[in-house]
Amino acid sequence: MIPTLEWLPNGVNFLDQTKLPLEETYVLAKNYNEVATVIRDMIVRGAPAIGVAGAMGVALGIQSSTAKDIPALNAEVAVICDTLATTRPTAVNLFWAIGRIRDLYNSLAAAKTPIPQIKSAVVAEARRMYDEDIAACKAMGAFGAELLPKQGTVLTHCNAGALATCGYGTALGVIRAAVERGHQIDVLADETRPYLQGARLTAWELMHDNIPTTVLCDNMSAHLMSKGRIQAVIVGADRIAANGDVANKIGTYGVAILAKEHGIPFYVAAPWSTLDLNTPTGAGIPIEQRSAREVTHSNGKQMTPNGVGIENPAFDVTPAKYIAAIITERGILRAPYAESISVMSAQPAHTSA
Repeated sequence: MIPTLEWLPNGVNFLDQTKLPLEETYVLAKNYNEVATVIRDMIVRGAPAIGVAGAMGVALGIQSSTAKDIPALNAEVAVICDTLATTRPTAVNLFWAIGRIRDLYNSLAAAKTPIPQIKSAVVAEARRMYDEDIAACKAMGAFGAELLPKQGTVLTHCNAGALATCGYGTALGVIRAAVERGHQIDVLADETRPYLQGARLTAWELMHDNIPTTVLCDNMSAHLMSKGRIQAVIVGADRIAANGDVANKIGTYGVAILAKEHGIPFYVAAPWSTLDLNTPTGAGIPIEQRSAREVTHSNGKQMTPNGVGIENPAFDVTPAKYIAAIITERGILRAPYAESISVMSAQPAHTSA
């Protein structure tokens, strides 16, 4: 599998996704501040990968601490968690993962566990989350594969593959699983302006797997849908509200509307950690605003007039009514989503296909 991120004795090693597809280089983050920079600068991206990166960042910060007692370490942990939590506001996996490490730390600290044992435990937990993410992606693939056509074309937007996770992928993991089961699928990858995650990343990793892939400009899918060229759409998610509204990369909402108009099923694949049961609807999901330069420049070359206004929201929200199914590692959710999410939330956390 593509090594998106890896815990090493001297830090966390990240595949630099800003350099793909032309360069495969790695960035070693040796402390939690460097992990925060890696997340903020999108060297690592994709909600599940961001979550595990955040967990590893907290663990790295605790492991590197020179605090001699629990009160001093408590103060450091608060700063570490706050620093990592401010990097990307939309992907709820980040806050879930930071919270999981912080909760473990708090329980150990409250029990007056020796600091060396605390350090070992939080590192082990972060590494466990890495393994769990890969297992979750494979379970999603097993659940979702049969939703895809036995033969046909699937459209995806942004990158929800191995590069967005610790391996295998969410939306692309479902595609991979379908291909492994013998489905004859080719993929249309929206370029996904302005950061080109589809053109740069989805195309790169699917070509690695020899899955036929064609890149589309973002404004081409309606035309191809009208010609009967697309049989299904599948995307990932950065946050899913309790009613099934989904925040994903900007442009997803438009694709969902087009799919509905043309009678094409629109699927979302995401781990359970992407569900935010504390946010009732998509209206409550914070939308990250990114640098204007991502829009004004391409490969370092300015593409717009000086002084023009720029909007660059990183995500939009797709209302639940446009979604045919949400695929998780616990199973497949269907409308009404408020009800199915509530029922599935009561199930054991480690359901597999």
